[in-house]
Amino acid sequence: MRDPYDVLGVQRTADAAAIKSAFRKLAKKHHPDANTSDPKAAQRFAEVNAAYEILGDAAKRKAFDRGEIDADGKRRFQGFDGFRAQPGGSSAHADFETIFPGGFARGGRTGGFAGFEDLVKGMFGGAAGRRTGFETHVETDEMPSGRDVTVPLTISLNEAAQGVTRRVRLPSGKEVDVKIPAGLADGQQIRLKGQGLPGAGGVGDALIAVAIAQHKLFTREGANLRLELPVTLYEAVLGAKVRVPTLDGAVELAIPAGTSSGRTFRLKGKGMPGKGAPGDLHVVVRIVLPEGGDEALSELMRAWRDGKPYDPRKDLA
Repeated sequence: MRDPYDVLGVQRTADAAAIKSAFRKLAKKHHPDANTSDPKAAQRFAEVNAAYEILGDAAKRKAFDRGEIDADGKRRFQGFDGFRAQPGGSSAHADFETIFPGGFARGGRTGGFAGFEDLVKGMFGGAAGRRTGFETHVETDEMPSGRDVTVPLTISLNEAAQGVTRRVRLPSGKEVDVKIPAGLADGQQIRLKGQGLPGAGGVGDALIAVAIAQHKLFTREGANLRLELPVTLYEAVLGAKVRVPTLDGAVELAIPAGTSSGRTFRLKGKGMPGKGAPGDLHVVVRIVLPEGGDEALSELMRAWRDGKPYDPRKDLA
């Protein structure tokens, strides 16, 4: 595969947010559902997913930057410092005594291979070494497994609150039904076992990355929701009962007389589902004056200013 930085079109110094943004943009652009007439879209989509599997994981990205894994996420063999190619293309020959001073102890004398086996075992993170004559074969811990793929999915806030089942097309072209549980947070992933890309050691998983679209009224704050409620000046001054929208229907809220802009009312249990009790809806009052102005209101305010002045900012000094 190509260099993942080139695939996502980001610099090597890009931060995690820039990498995630580039991935979402390209995934949306090359998703097979949006390119039904392009037979190569699925391949490009899979390449973008594979690149993000490397750069979207902090540990894998560092390993790739250090040259420990390749663009497919496979570990590279680093070789031994004592056996490097010499000028002219021939392989360097060095006796074991030169490379490993003192030789290898086996049964109380030098020349054995027990030390070499221990060295190889240590270098390969616990991989077992098997001696056969004068050769040592390194057995890696496991065969390369399949590759996980990330598939973006956007749902509405209402769907996140109620739960929903959505049909998703995977990079392989297969379509599956994904059940989104109620109360899922933005950015959470749903793992589909065995639905990723195949490899020598099996098949990877598909990770459904769920994004929640911005709602025109509500802002999510964990399990709670926030709503700005416009009220008139006379409703705030005199008090009123107003209809307030919630995710499961409108309710009536009593605004007390003399309510200031910014005052917050809590509607218990009208937020998002949670592990225990559901969250709350926080309703923030915002006083809205009539458009175009009103001379009678202006005259009243001038009289109020001159006859009953007050300073709401006195505590800011």
